[in-house]
Amino acid sequence: MRFLSTPQPRRQTLPAILLLAPFGVVFILFFFLPALETFWLSLTESSLTRTNAFVGLDNYATLVQDPNFWAALGHTFYFALLTVVPLTALGLVMALLVDRFVRARSWLQGAFFLPYVLPISVMTLIADWMLQPSSGVVNYVLGMQRAWFGDLTWAMPMVAIATIWWTVGFNMLMFLAGLRNIPADLYEAAALDGARGFTLFRTITWPALRPVAGMAMVLQLIASMKIFGQTYIMTTGGPFNTTRVTLHYMYETAFTQSDAGYAAAIAVAFVLIVILLSLAQAAFVRWLDGRSA
Repeated sequence: MRFLSTPQPRRQTLPAILLLAPFGVVFILFFFLPALETFWLSLTESSLTRTNAFVGLDNYATLVQDPNFWAALGHTFYFALLTVVPLTALGLVMALLVDRFVRARSWLQGAFFLPYVLPISVMTLIADWMLQPSSGVVNYVLGMQRAWFGDLTWAMPMVAIATIWWTVGFNMLMFLAGLRNIPADLYEAAALDGARGFTLFRTITWPALRPVAGMAMVLQLIASMKIFGQTYIMTTGGPFNTTRVTLHYMYETAFTQSDAGYAAAIAVAFVLIVILLSLAQAAFVRWLDGRSA
């Protein structure tokens, strides 16, 4: 009998390999090999059209001493600081509202998620129209004529607010999925014990949603660190490069200065920074879960 049962795992392994094979081929061709090519390019002195001499780690040595790179990285961190926590918190609040108002659930869910399906060009046009100095809705309501995207203090926060409005619907769906996985029996039992309102949220809802919140923050950190389109279209990196983020600086290095080798070094260093930050944030979230358990 044992002999007859041994081929079973093999019969299960073959379909799994066949199902994973297309993804593996796409991953190797469009991610792994280009990543290796980018790393090799970062070790050379190259333009967009020609690869020149091998220079080893010279591009990385230049990167460490490049104030423009560190300034762009600081602007990227600032944008992440402005967006990661608010996007997670607002996504949770919206999910709770959608889950509570049963009759208007479809309308609320559609209204909250609708901006997420807009292409970035449409989103930036809407944000630019609302923030126009003389005819924008925001200045009209506030009774001001401020050029928000031309203000040294407010340019990046306005980009962050527009991004939050644009992408918060994705986090809302994640939290909604988490809410619908909480058994209703838990709420009924707690209600019989006299629990109401915030007590239910603190003792049942939040503990169940804490893993979802941790995952949402990690995903949001990665997305916020990859910002490029919003600042490139809304502010073109201005005023005075205060909204020029890391990917924008990499783009200018490659396509304006035609220094592909140095741009590849920026890309490799930035990917490593994002990976380390994501791992550190995930470890921190697990540590908090362990302490609160």
